[in-house]
Amino acid sequence: MNIWFILILIMILSLIVQGMLNSKFNKYSKVPTGNGMTGAEIAMKMLNDNGIYDVQVVPTKGMLTDFYNPTSKTVALSEAVYSSASIAAAAVAAHECGHAIQHAKGYAPLKFRTALVPVVNFASNIVQWILLLGVLLMGVFPQLLWFGIALFALTTLFSFVTLPVEINASARAVSWLSNAGITNVETKPMAIDALKWAAYTYVIAAIGSLATLLYYIGLARRD
Repeated sequence: MNIWFILILIMILSLIVQGMLNSKFNKYSKVPTGNGMTGAEIAMKMLNDNGIYDVQVVPTKGMLTDFYNPTSKTVALSEAVYSSASIAAAAVAAHECGHAIQHAKGYAPLKFRTALVPVVNFASNIVQWILLLGVLLMGVFPQLLWFGIALFALTTLFSFVTLPVEINASARAVSWLSNAGITNVETKPMAIDALKWAAYTYVIAAIGSLATLLYYIGLARRD
């Protein structure tokens, strides 16, 4: 009963955090950057200022779908970021470039997360089916549930490894935006606030994954 209460609470918190993130992004999307640079222009400047010239900045569809792909060396910015000259766009663009800088500098947590990606992708594709079958066959073949738990543990590990990667990228973004004069005394707290709520989504996801993992472990140990 306690674990279900925790899972429901995490679900509610996740909705609240996502709502706050969208609200903050919309709010700071109305605050222009002082120099009128768009998210794409800010991304290119940040990369070049850090001696990175082999990373492309491209647009991608969706809202807050921004990402950095270390394989193709591409910073993909969502439509609301790529062409927008706002503090929200600047913060998001700089954050994604923070990942590109991590990659260029060999940041250890990013290297570890990248190494986990193929294994986690495989685990994510089958783990729910394995867990379902494991629960159904718990009395006959308990090893199957434990195998599912092991796979799910990999996804939980990935969630926690992601935290320092995201927090560090945001720290790099805030520092560069201030040093480059993109943000000032008034707008720097706005960039920090937007990135803070984005980080909270990863924290909630990691906690939720851990709670779910503990639930399945408890289920397996009761057998």
